[in-house]
This record gives sequence, structure tokens and C-alpha cells, in this order.
Amino acid sequence: MSAPLTEAAIRQIREMIAAGDLVPGARLPPEAELATALGASRNTVREAVRGLVTAGVLDVRRGDGTFVTSLRPELLLEGIGAAAELMAEDFSLELVQVRRILEPAATALAAMRIDEGTLAKLETLLDRMRSAETDDVLVEIDSEFHAVVAAASENATLASMLAGVSVRTTRLRIWRGIVEGDAKAQTIAQHAEILRALREGDPVLGEAAALVHVATTEASLRRMIDSPESSLKN
Repeated sequence: MSAPLTEAAIRQIREMIAAGDLVPGARLPPEAELATALGASRNTVREAVRGLVTAGVLDVRRGDGTFVTSLRPELLLEGIGAAAELMAEDFSLELVQVRRILEPAATALAAMRIDEGTLAKLETLLDRMRSAETDDVLVEIDSEFHAVVAAASENATLASMLAGVSVRTTRLRIWRGIVEGDAKAQTIAQHAEILRALREGDPVLGEAAALVHVATTEASLRRMIDSPESSLKN
């Protein structure tokens, strides 16, 4: 019976936050007082608070109390990435398909909002990508390149969702397939096209360049899944 009671307490605390009774940065009432307000036991409240801390909604400060966090998207959506890392390998294609939906939109927004400093950073990352000697380094630079583009969209929710579905293990698998398939130059050229669209401030071109890039990535992963030696088949 404890799980339904804890879920009810979590729902009540979330409703208090949604109603503005508890705003970002606000300190929760003492445990006993909160338990009375929720009509729950102190143990149930303790479990509810623990769950909301894990979800990034609450923050326990030792010796000071429990507070509502900033409720920023990067905090609240952090669980997407953790969940994606735990998903079975055969869901990798679905994650890339989600990227195909989100990344072109983020790139189009970035084309309208990006500044010169960020463009220079992307140029540096592209140069590093060209000279990368290992798959691990390529994955690291590729991830940073797309994270910078997403941040340049100035849409924190969109950037956080993209970060969540951009699973490192999937990226590594795809880059290894690209390198083994001698398509590294083509893939890096696609990054260059994305950068060109951003530099020209063209959202339509940016969206198209990102779509081509992620669609190519999806096709590479699909080929790996369909190969006889693939470990991603059901």
C-alpha cells in the first residue's frame, strides 16, 4: 500500500508547485507540518520527497531544509538521458528517429539566433573532428557540436530533450560504422553544411542540412541492425 500513498503525496506536492503555493527556490514546510497538510504519514512524505529529489523537482540541503529547484528544463528532463542509456539496444533506432524530428527544428532556430562566438566554437569543433584519430574522440566532438547547436536555439526544453536522446553508446556504434564504411569524410561534410547554414543565418537551409545528416545517421544504423552479425536484432 505504500507505493500508491507515496504517489498520491508526490501528486499533491506537484499540485502545490503548479498552483504557485511553492515557487522555485521556496523551502518546503517541516516534514511533520507537510505530512499534516497532505494527510499522510511522515514516512510517506519522506518517500515522496525522495522521489521528487530524484526527478530534479526538489533539492535537499543538509542542515538547511528541502527546497524547490529552479525547475529548469535541463533539471527536469535530465531523466530522459538516464532512461535512454538503460533502454535495450534494439531501441537505438527509435532514439535516432526522435533526433530526426527534433534536431532539424533546433538547427533552424539556431540559424536565426546564433552569435559569432558560437560560430567560431563550431568551426573549431569541426576542425577537431577532421583531425580526430579515434572513434571515442569523434563521438565526444560530435556530441559537443550538436549540443552547441542545440543550445544556440535558445530553447532550453528542446536542447534538453535532444541531449536526452543523444545516447553516447548509440553515437559510438554509428561512428564506428561510418568509419568502417569509409563514410567519415561525407559525415564531416554534413557537419560543415550545418555550420554553413548557421553562418548564413538561413533556417530553411539549416533545417534541411540537419535533416539530411540525421537521416544519413539513421540509414547507417539501420544497415548495422540489418547486418547478419548485428547484436541489435530481436
